Amino acid sequence: MKTVLAIRHVAFEDLGSFAPVLADRGYAIQYQEAGWDDLAALDPLANDLLVVLGGPIGVYEEQAYPFINDELRLLRARLVAGRPAIGICLGGQMMARALGAKVYPGGHKEIGWKPLVLTGAGHASPLAAFADGVPVLHWHGDTFDLPEGAALLASTGLYPHQAFTWGNHALALQFHIETTAPGLERWFIGHACEIAGTPGLDVPALRAETARYALEAEARGQQCLHAWLDQAGL
Repeated sequence: MKTVLAIRHVAFEDLGSFAPVLADRGYAIQYQEAGWDDLAALDPLANDLLVVLGGPIGVYEEQAYPFINDELRLLRARLVAGRPAIGICLGGQMMARALGAKVYPGGHKEIGWKPLVLTGAGHASPLAAFADGVPVLHWHGDTFDLPEGAALLASTGLYPHQAFTWGNHALALQFHIETTAPGLERWFIGHACEIAGTPGLDVPALRAETARYALEAEARGQQCLHAWLDQAGL
């Protein structure tokens, strides 16, 4: 059986709608919990796919969270070896850092549902599923420089670097296309302090936007994942 290893930083930011796609394609899913499991002991080449999920910390906070160094080494070794990997939000930022790019605070929170602006490369990529302006969920305040050799796929007005590919085996996403409406109720609890501390943001407004956009975004996200897995030969 094919295997996917997902590195999770907080319990409620999981594979979400990606999990049934992977299961239907014959993958056994295993989670490793950052800060709890020993990431340094993992073989970076052992699984068919690595997915690094999101979380509320910064890639540059390795002094506070020493496991970040182990996670970066794992991801770097896998990318250099040409093994398939997906990074989502924090995971995408880790992918940029592992490839030698700078990750840093962006100066503004981008939280809520907003469409992407795709580049030419983005229109030719699996993200074409979102080319008609279907909003995706953004939940970040950091950004990254584009790694050398990467192809930029998407932007927003607030953050120009929203997604990139590196070869045919690495996909980095700053936004979330793996979430589900029921799953986001856990986010509203887990990120309560961040929501309360962000001017103009509240749970009822986020819930209303989620009710409007999440179902279609979930279907497009699954379409995107299927297309990327096909492209990567998985």
